[in-house]
Amino acid sequence: MDYQAVLEEVAAHARPYVGQGQVADYIPALERVSADRFGIAVADIHGAVYGVGDWEVPFSVQSISKAFSLALVMAQSHGSQGGDGNHGAPGNHGAPGGNGAPGGPGADDIWKRVGREPSGTPFNSLVQLEAENGIPRNPFINAGALVVTDRLQTLTGDASTSMLHFLREESGNPDLAFDQAVADSEAEHGDRNAALAHFMASFGNLENPVPSVIQHYFWQCSIEMSCRDLAVAGGFLARHGLRADGSRLLDAREAKRINAVMLTCGTYDAAGEFAYRVGLPAKSGVGGGIIAVIPGRCTLCVWSPALDARGNSVAGAAALDHFTTLTGWSVF
Repeated sequence: MDYQAVLEEVAAHARPYVGQGQVADYIPALERVSADRFGIAVADIHGAVYGVGDWEVPFSVQSISKAFSLALVMAQSHGSQGGDGNHGAPGNHGAPGGNGAPGGPGADDIWKRVGREPSGTPFNSLVQLEAENGIPRNPFINAGALVVTDRLQTLTGDASTSMLHFLREESGNPDLAFDQAVADSEAEHGDRNAALAHFMASFGNLENPVPSVIQHYFWQCSIEMSCRDLAVAGGFLARHGLRADGSRLLDAREAKRINAVMLTCGTYDAAGEFAYRVGLPAKSGVGGGIIAVIPGRCTLCVWSPALDARGNSVAGAAALDHFTTLTGWSVF
């Protein structure tokens, strides 16, 4: 496969879609990003990386981080990688230093606290929680991600720094960092997420204090990465759980399950439409990024900040649709 030629054709196809939609405006720090940016990268399972456009420009990962936090929680069944508490939380954002993952309970334990079904409602909806006793539908809506962050906080002692450390190692980019302006902006406009967390806490579905859980969640979402960084960092999902250095983060069964939930739930309440168009496990974020996995082949990341009404990048979805059409590579 001539990845570079394919990406150039994909970028040309996606160009008319760039700028269609609206940049996320409920997080002021994201509203300032130009809607005209576009980048796409692909990392094959052997570590080769290709890209076009703004593929090396860092952007706010936002909800893409949810896929990585879920993977880190599931990895605890092997006593796998956590943070060491010394890898770069900037300034003093109030997160306690971690001392590495102590080794945790079985990976299936998280599924007692969060479901695996599409929500059919917006990613920050409160509607289903009361009827379903504080158990979120899946780990990729905000309520579910808060539960996963809470569990990661319990297991590592520092959910946000443990994720940053992991992403630095997997991407090979030691300069990855939190964006304090984005984290602060989210905190200042985070009443809905606070409501979700307090509501779940009232049902006993959080282990840590609500302010701590919310803080770590905002810091995870604020991490800045490029398409290159994300495509490389997500490679373990294409390698059936193997990390970049060949060590095992997840067993093949766990990697399969994360990919499955990404396919059915990873693009908010547009997951069915996205699966129909693109045919790949994917996780989007309101920063305009989408990471997608072709198991056994490669991982892609596309970024274009203008979003559709459901929070997914318009040009990003068009690009991934064209990629799978050109290559014939999908999970179907």
